[in-house]
Parts: sequence; C-alpha cells; structure tokens
Amino acid sequence: MTAPLHDTSAAETAAVDVAAGVPAKAIEGRSPWRIAWIRLKRDKVALSGGIVVLLLILVAIFAPLIVSAFGHPPNEFHEEQIDPLFSTPKGDWGGISGDFLFGVEPGNGRDVFSRVVYGARISLLVAFLSAVVAVVVGTVVGIVAGYFGGWVDAVISRVMDLLLAFPQLLFIIALVSVVPNSLWGMSGSGVRMAVLIMVIGFFGWPYVGRIVRGQTLSLREREYVEAARSLGAGQLYILFRELLPNLVAPITVYATLMIPTNVLTEAALSFLGAGVKPPTASWGQMLSKAVSTYESDPMFMIIPGLAIFITVLAFNLFGDGVRDALDPKGSR
Repeated sequence: MTAPLHDTSAAETAAVDVAAGVPAKAIEGRSPWRIAWIRLKRDKVALSGGIVVLLLILVAIFAPLIVSAFGHPPNEFHEEQIDPLFSTPKGDWGGISGDFLFGVEPGNGRDVFSRVVYGARISLLVAFLSAVVAVVVGTVVGIVAGYFGGWVDAVISRVMDLLLAFPQLLFIIALVSVVPNSLWGMSGSGVRMAVLIMVIGFFGWPYVGRIVRGQTLSLREREYVEAARSLGAGQLYILFRELLPNLVAPITVYATLMIPTNVLTEAALSFLGAGVKPPTASWGQMLSKAVSTYESDPMFMIIPGLAIFITVLAFNLFGDGVRDALDPKGSR
C-alpha cells in the first residue's frame, strides 16, 4: 500500500533549501492594515483621489504662502482690472492673466485664485471637524446601543430615527439667523463656522451610529467578548478595548465618505447665505454671487464650481478605494 500523496510543507521546503545551501526566506506575517494598504496601492483610481485630497489639504494649510507667491490678498480690490461701464473683468476668460491666474471677481476685482485657495481652507475645516464630531458621538452612542440592547437600544434608535427625519438645512438656516455675532470668545465668521461644525456634526452622527450599532450587534456575541466577560472584564473595557478596535475599519470608511457630503453641505449653506460671513472667502458664497454675473462672466461661476466638483470627486474615489481595501471579501 503506497503512502498518501501530500504537499511539501513550508517547514520542509525551508529545511531542503537550507540543506542545499540556499538561504530560506523568512515567513513574514502581515497585519490587516498592511494587507489593506497593499490592496489600496493596487487601486490606481483611489490613489489618484488620495493624492488630490492630500494636495487639497496642503493647499488649505499653506494658503497664506501660496497666495503670497502666486496671487494677491483675497480681500484686496483691483478696480483697474474692471471695466467701469459693464463692471466685468477686462480681458478674456474673466480676466485670467499672469498676475491673476483665475481672473478677477466682477465688480470689485478681487483675485479669484486667492479666494479659491482660502475657500478650500473654510470648506475642508468645516467638513473635517464636523465629521470628527459625527464620528465621535455616533461611535460612542452606537456601540452603547448595540452592546447593551434592550430599552437602551430602543431609546437610542428612536432618537436616531427622529434626527434622520429632521430637516437639517432649514434648522441650520433658522439657527444661524438668531446666533449673535459674538459667542464663546469668537466673532463674525468664527461664530458661523463653529455653529456649522456643531450642527452638521450633530445631524451626521445618527448615520455613523446606525452602522456602529449594527456591527456591534454581531460582534458582542463573539468568543473573545465572552472570554473577556468570563475573566471579569468591566463593561467599559469590553466596549473600548475589545469591540472598538474591530469597528475601526467601518468607521474609517464611513468617515472618508462623510467628508465630501459635508463639503457640499457647507457650500450649499454658504450659497444660501447661512455660511461664513463676507468678506471671508467661501466656494458656495462665490457661486451665490456668480448667479447674477454668469452671463457676462461665466468663469467666475465655473472656477469655484470646479473646485467643489474636484474636491467631492477626489474624496469619493478615495473613500471607495478605502472601502474596497478594508473589505476582506472584496475582489481587488
């Protein structure tokens, strides 16, 4: 009777290599995050989106240096660049030239390039901080609801349903209209930004909470959670040391997809006059002003519109790539 055929194990292969004088390759373990990074590197579209996102962040951080090198102060008027008869920029394409890379604003001649660069700072700051607020609140509330269940889960779920059905834009517009000019040691646009961050984040946490709650319901019955309970671990330890690390992947994915939505929300509110106060630069505010001048100067509407489009597209492409990379059942 012949011996059963079997594959040569890794240990046997390594032993043969050593015996033959060939140095054996060390077996290297890879963490889930490293595997996700390898998968993400293969997605060229997602990497392109990530590069654009990184460039946008750098532009927002170094806006003063960029403007001082390639533009003019964002609130400086250049009436000499405006046609006194029609109040439109002199020259073609909205006054685009070597001195004004994106042209000038109709009526007052402010540098559009500088205002777009500073507008990136406003949009990204509001989008990132409101996403942080939503993720922190939604994660804590969702993990508590999913782990404890019962009446705690029922109450939290009804609160989430109520907030998801609430008209967010109308509430923000009404709130901004009654907020004083000075609040919490801030004034002007600082107050508006703080209100936008808190309100957008407050209405965004139920989306994160639902995802975290659903994941927690499936994780709380796992063996490692039962083992922690049997060893006498406290509730907080189980929540934040056992469950939370296994929720990082879905939270990260949803956060990357929430940021572009927040960019659009901030732009919409600024367009409606509920965003930052003039003369602070904002993409939505520029689009709002361009409504009355788009026939005579379409570039003033196209440029901030492209800035919003490129930003949202880059974040969505990068977020989709992160989701595919962190999904162990994905095909890429």
